[in-house]
Amino acid sequence: MASHQNLRNLDWALQVFKLQDINLHSISFYHFQPNSSCYQETENSMNINISTNRESISYFSQILTALASSTNTQKHLKNLEFHRVEWQIQQLQNLCGLINKNSNIKQVTFHRNTFSNECLSELSEMLTTNGGIKGIIFSESRIGYIGAGLLGSALKRNENLEELQIWDDSIGSKGAEELSKMIEVNSTLKLLIILDSYPITATPLISAVLARNRTMEVHIWSGENGNKSSKVVEFVPENNALRIYRLDPSGSCRVAWALGWNSTVRSLDMTGIRLKSRWAKEFRGVLEQNRSLKHVNLSKTCLKDKGVVYVAAGLFKNQCLERLELDGNWFSGIGIEHLLCPLSRFSSLQNQANMTLRSVTFGGGKTKIGKDGIAAILQMVGTNQSVVQLGIYDDESLKSDDIIRIFRSLERNATLRYLSLKGCKGVEGELVLQTIIDTLQVNPWIEDIDLARTPLQNAGKTDIIYQKLGQNGKLEPETDLLKDMSMTVPTTCRVFFCGQEFAGKTTLCNSISQNFSSFKLPYLDQIRTLVNPVEQVVRTVGIKIKTFKDDDTKISIWDLAGQHEFYAFHDLMFPGHGSPSLFLIISSLLRKPDNREQKNPTEIEEDLLYWLRFIVSNSRRAKSQSMLPNVTVVLTHIDKIIQQSENMKFIIGSIQKLQEMFQGFLEFYPTVFTVDARSSGSVSKLTHHLRKTSKTILQRVPPVYELCNDLIQILSDWRSENDNKPALKWKEFCDLCQVRVPTLRIRSRHDNLEKVAMRRRAIANSLHHVGEVIFFEEPGFFVLDCEWFCSEVLGRLIKLDVRNQSSTEKNGFVSRKELEKILRGSLQSQIPGMGPKVFENLEAGDLVKMMLKLELCYEQEPGDPNSLLLIPAILDEGRGRSQKWQLITPDCVYAGRHLKCDDSSHMFLTPGFFPRLQVHLHNKILGSKNQHNATYNLEKHLISININGIYVRVELGGQLGHYIDVLACSTKNMTEILRLFRQLIIPTIQGLCHGVTLSENILRPECIKNLTPPRYRKNQSVPLQQLKETLLTVPADSMYDYQHTWSSVSDGGRVILQPGFDFARNLLSDDDFREVLHRRYHDLYNLAMELDVPTENTQDQPLRTENEPESEVEATISGIAKGVEQVLQRLKIIEQEIKDLKQEIQGLRYYEHRLLVQLHHKVNYLVNFSVQLEERKVPHMFYFVQTENYTKRLVTNIISGMTALRLNMLCEFRREMHVVEDQIGCELIKVDNRAAQCLVPYMHKFMKLLTFALKIGAHLATGMGHLIPDLSREVAHLVDSSFISGAAAVTAGAIGVAAMRQAGDSRQRSRGRALGGDGSRNVQQDLRAAQQWLVDFLQSQRCTTGKEIAEKFGLWRVRYRDDGQIAWICRRHREIRANEVIEVPV
Repeated sequence: MASHQNLRNLDWALQVFKLQDINLHSISFYHFQPNSSCYQETENSMNINISTNRESISYFSQILTALASSTNTQKHLKNLEFHRVEWQIQQLQNLCGLINKNSNIKQVTFHRNTFSNECLSELSEMLTTNGGIKGIIFSESRIGYIGAGLLGSALKRNENLEELQIWDDSIGSKGAEELSKMIEVNSTLKLLIILDSYPITATPLISAVLARNRTMEVHIWSGENGNKSSKVVEFVPENNALRIYRLDPSGSCRVAWALGWNSTVRSLDMTGIRLKSRWAKEFRGVLEQNRSLKHVNLSKTCLKDKGVVYVAAGLFKNQCLERLELDGNWFSGIGIEHLLCPLSRFSSLQNQANMTLRSVTFGGGKTKIGKDGIAAILQMVGTNQSVVQLGIYDDESLKSDDIIRIFRSLERNATLRYLSLKGCKGVEGELVLQTIIDTLQVNPWIEDIDLARTPLQNAGKTDIIYQKLGQNGKLEPETDLLKDMSMTVPTTCRVFFCGQEFAGKTTLCNSISQNFSSFKLPYLDQIRTLVNPVEQVVRTVGIKIKTFKDDDTKISIWDLAGQHEFYAFHDLMFPGHGSPSLFLIISSLLRKPDNREQKNPTEIEEDLLYWLRFIVSNSRRAKSQSMLPNVTVVLTHIDKIIQQSENMKFIIGSIQKLQEMFQGFLEFYPTVFTVDARSSGSVSKLTHHLRKTSKTILQRVPPVYELCNDLIQILSDWRSENDNKPALKWKEFCDLCQVRVPTLRIRSRHDNLEKVAMRRRAIANSLHHVGEVIFFEEPGFFVLDCEWFCSEVLGRLIKLDVRNQSSTEKNGFVSRKELEKILRGSLQSQIPGMGPKVFENLEAGDLVKMMLKLELCYEQEPGDPNSLLLIPAILDEGRGRSQKWQLITPDCVYAGRHLKCDDSSHMFLTPGFFPRLQVHLHNKILGSKNQHNATYNLEKHLISININGIYVRVELGGQLGHYIDVLACSTKNMTEILRLFRQLIIPTIQGLCHGVTLSENILRPECIKNLTPPRYRKNQSVPLQQLKETLLTVPADSMYDYQHTWSSVSDGGRVILQPGFDFARNLLSDDDFREVLHRRYHDLYNLAMELDVPTENTQDQPLRTENEPESEVEATISGIAKGVEQVLQRLKIIEQEIKDLKQEIQGLRYYEHRLLVQLHHKVNYLVNFSVQLEERKVPHMFYFVQTENYTKRLVTNIISGMTALRLNMLCEFRREMHVVEDQIGCELIKVDNRAAQCLVPYMHKFMKLLTFALKIGAHLATGMGHLIPDLSREVAHLVDSSFISGAAAVTAGAIGVAAMRQAGDSRQRSRGRALGGDGSRNVQQDLRAAQQWLVDFLQSQRCTTGKEIAEKFGLWRVRYRDDGQIAWICRRHREIRANEVIEVPV
C-alpha cells in the first residue's frame, strides 16, 4: 500500500484524467475501502480506492466516463482490474463504453465482484462486439451457470478473445455445457482455465476441445467442499499432451468418444484413474479411428481382462500408436494373451497385425500372468517384428523357468532393444544368469536390460550382464569374412540324366539303385524312397531325384524330364560354376519303346546334339570355368538291337564325330555305354563308372566351405522341427544362422551387416552348387526339397491349360487365384513326414512371388494384387495366324536386326531363354515409371510391342534357337527406330544370353515390310560391321550413294524375293553413318600427324597457303610436312562448316585427296631419292614374304637369323605402285647381321607407308589393289587398335582434330623421327644402305641384267618422257603407258 504522502483524493484523479497529464497502462479499482483515495503505484499504473459512501460511488462512474473520453488513455491503457465491485447497471454501461472506445485495453480482471443478471447481460453484450480485449478473468465473482451461459453466447460471436479464466465460481455442469457449446464454435480462444467446486465441470469442456480439434491450452481444477484444489484435466497443445487426473466413469467415456477423430493429441496419460470396461469399449473405437495418438499411459487404472480385451481389439486396426503402458492393472493371463495377439505372428505366412507399436509395458502386483500369459509372451517375443521396448514390472507370478524361456525366445528376435524386468521376483538363480548371457551371445541387438529390484541384482550378479551388453555395442574391427572360413573337398556329386522322352532314364535310374543296394551301401533317398511300379511303363512326369551313399560320397541322380514342355525350365536346374556334377546323355536306339524300329545315325545325332548344345550354352554362362562339363553317352534298348549291325557301327562313328566336334567345350568319357536299362547286370559297368567319375570330379572341382557340411545337418534338423517344410525364406535362414551357426552370427549391433549377409550368401550359394538346396538369390528363397519343387511345382505349371480358364482370362493369362490353387495342390502332395502345420509356414502366394522374382511370369497390371498373370513358358504355338503389320502407310519405314549366335554349331539360345526374355522385356518396359506409352503382346516365339508409335516384333528363329530377329515398322525415321533398338531392345537381349555371343546383322527392308517367313529371310542380311568396313574403303564421294545388293530367294523354282539393292544410308542410322565418317576422319588425322615432320631446314619457313598449287609441294619428307599444315587447317574449316552428311562426305573427300597427294610425294621421294645410285640399274621398292603351309605371310620386321624368306619387288610406276602377280622373286636363305642392320630402317619406313595406305584406302586410288588383298591381313597388327576401332575413336575423331592438333611441336618431332625425320641426310643414309645391300644380294643371286630381273620379278627398266626419271615397271604398265615411257635396257 502506498505511503500516506502519496495518497490523493478522487478529484485529483478525475482532474488528471480530464487534463490527460499522465500515461497509464494499468488501473486497479478497489471498492469497500475505509476512505476514498488514489495513488500512482508506478509510472504507468494507478490504484483507485473507493469507499462505500454514495459520493465516492458517484466518483467511480465519473472516473469511468472520464477515462472513456480521454484520448491519452485510449492510446496507452491496456489493463483494468476491479476488486469487490458491486456493479450497477449504469456503472457497467460506463465500463462498456470505456472498453468499446479504447481498443487498446487487452485484459479485464474481476476479483470478487458482484453482478446482477442485467449487468452480466450488458457485459456479455459488450463482449459480443468488442474487438480489442484478449483476456478476461473472473475470480470469486459468482457468475454461476447463468453468467457462464451469457459469456458462452457472447464468445460464440467474439473472434478476438484468446484467454478466459474463471476461478472459484461454481458454474456447474450447466455452465460448463454452455461454455462447451462456445468452444465448438469459437476457434480463437487459446487458454481456458477453470477452477470449480465440482470435477464434473471438466468433462464437457475438454470433450469439446478434443472433439473440435482446438489448439487451446486447458487447465481445469477442482476444489470440492473447500478442500485443497487439485487438477482435473490438463491439455498443452505445444507438446500435444493430454493428462487426465480425475474423471468419473461417464466423463472418461465422453472424453474417449471425443478422442475418436481428434488430431491434436499425441500423448494421453490417464494414470491412476479407475477405468471400467465400458470406457475400454469406447477406447477401442479411438484406437481404430484415431491417426495421431502416439503414446497412451493407462498405468494403475484398474483395468481387468475385459477392458484389456477391448484395448487389444483396437490395436488390430491401429497403425499409429507407438507406446502403450498398462502396468499396475488387474488383468490376468487371458488379458495378456489378447493384448499381445496383434503383436504376434502364428505362422510365417501371417502378417503381424500391428506394426507400429514400439513399446509395451504391463505387470504389477495384481497382474497374474499365469500359463496363458507366459505362452503369449513367448509367442510375441519370438515372432514380433516391431516392438523395441518391452517392460514387465513388479511381477510375482513368473518363475525362473518362465524367465529362462523368455530369454531363449529372444534369441531369434532382431527388433527388441530394451527389456525391463524390474521388480520381477523370478529373475534369480545361476541358470537365469547363464541363459541371459547365452542370449546376449546370440542376440547382439539388445542394448539394455533393466533388472532393478530383482533378486539377481540384489545378489550383485548383474555386472557380467551389463559387461556383455557393452561388448555387444563395441565396434568390431573390419576383417575379411570369407578368408577365415576353412575349405574342404565337397562330398556331394550330382548326376544329370538327360535325354528325350521314353529314352529309359527312369528305368535306368531304378536299375542303378539296385546296383547300389547290391553293394550293401546305405540307400538315402530321404524324400521318396519307394518306386511306384507304374513308373516302369509310363513316362516320368517332372524331375525325379534319387540319392545314394557311396562311402563318404553322396551321389544324387537328377532324372530330367524328357518332355519338350519341360525344356523351358531346365535352365533353372543347371548346375552353377564349380558345381560337382556330370551329365549322362541317354538316347534310345529305338524310335518308339513299343516296337523294334531302330533309329538311324542321324536321329541319334539329333538327340545328342540338342543336349550337348544345351550343356555348352548353360556352362558358358559362368564367368570362369574351372573345368569342362563331364559328359557320358548312354544308348539304351541294346537288348533289342543286333550289336554288330552296320547301323550300330555308323551310330558309334557319328558319336565319335560329335566328340571331336565338341572337343574343348566338353570333356567326354571315351566309351559309349550300351545297356539294357531294365537289367541291373547290364548297367553294372555304368554304375561303376558313375561311382569312380563322381569321386574324380569331387577332387577336381573347387573346394567348398567346410561349414556347408554342418549346415546340411542343421537344415535337416530344421525341417524335422518344422513339419518337413519343403522351402525356406532368406530371413528364416538368417535367423537359423544367428542362433545355430556361430561363424555366421552377427556379433555386435555395429557389425557390418552387409558383409555378414555376404558371408551367408556365399554359404547359401555353396550349398546350391553342391546340389543340397536350390537357392534363388534375388527372391531370397531356398528350396530344401528339390524333387518337390521340380516335380510338383514346375510339373503342375506345365499341366496348366490356360485355354480352359474362364472367358475373362484370355490371351494366355491366368488369374492369381487359379495359379495359387494349382500351386496349393503341390503343397498338398503327400511328401512323407510333411505335417499339417507346414501350411502355416508356406503358402501358394509365396511361390507366386518367387515366380515373379525369377521372371517365370509377369503381371498384366504391375503392382495390382488382383492382376492376371502370364507364364510365357506354357504358351501354345500361334500357328495359322495371319502375320501383318498393324500400321501400313506409304510413309512407313522398316528396320530390322538379325541377332545370330556366333557359334551355332556348339551353342544356342536355350528353350528357357525366350520365355525369360518375354518377361524381362515386359518388366523393363511396362514395370518402369516411364512406360513409353507401350502395349505388349506375346505368342510362343514372338513379342509384339508398340512403343510411342514404333511397332516392334521380336521373333525367335532357328530350329534350336540360333537367332533372334528384331523387326520394326513406324512412320518415324530410321534413326529413331534404331535408337530404340540400340538403347532398349538389343541390350536387353544381349544382357540375358550370358555366354552366347550374338552378332548384329542388318535385315533386308523388303523382308521386314512383307514379313517374309524366317526360312526365306535367313540369308537376307549383312553384318553391321561388315557394311561399316565397306563404307570405309569406298571413295569419299561414293559413300553417301553406296548401295548394298541383295540376292534373290527361290523355293522350288518359285521366286520369293527378287534381287535388289538398298542405299547404305537407309540401312544405317545417322549415328552409325557419322561413326563411319568419324572413323575415317580419325584415321586421316593420324596419318597427317605421322607425315608432319618438321626439320631444321624448314622450321622457320612459312607454310604454304591453301591457294598454292599442289604440284609445287616439294617431293621430300620435309616438303610434305608443309603440305600437312594446309590439310589440318582445311580440316578445321571443314569441321566448322559441316551441315549434313553430304557436306561431311565432301569435306572428307577433299581432306582425303590432299593427304593422298602428300603420300604420293613421299613414295616418289623414296623411289627416286638417288637417281645416280647405280643409275637405277636395279629396282628399289622391295619387300619380303615368308611361305608357310602354302600361304604367304608378309615379313614386317627383319631380325638376324630369320630363314626361308623370299624377296619380291613392287611395280614403281608413279602413283600406281602395286604388287606384281606371279612374281618368282629370289630366295634369301638366312638373314645375317649385316643384312639386318641395313634392312631394318628401310622395312620400318616401308611398313609405315603401307599402313597409311591401308588406313585411308589409298590402294583404290593409286592402283595398289593387288597389294592390299595379299598384305592387309599380315600388316593389320601394325595398325594400332585406336586406328581401326572407329567406334571407340569417334569422340577423338574429326570433331576433336583442333584440340589434338595442339599436342605440341615435341610430339610432332617425335613422330617425325619415327619416319626418319632427323634430317634428309639420315633418310638418305638409311636408304643407301638398303639399296647397297639389295645390289649386293642380287649380284650374289646372279640377277643383275635387265633380262634376269624381268624373269624373276616381271619388271622392266624405263625412263619417263617428261622428267627423265628412271623406274622399274610391270608388263601391263609398259604396254598401256608406252606413250609416257621409254624402255632403257640395262
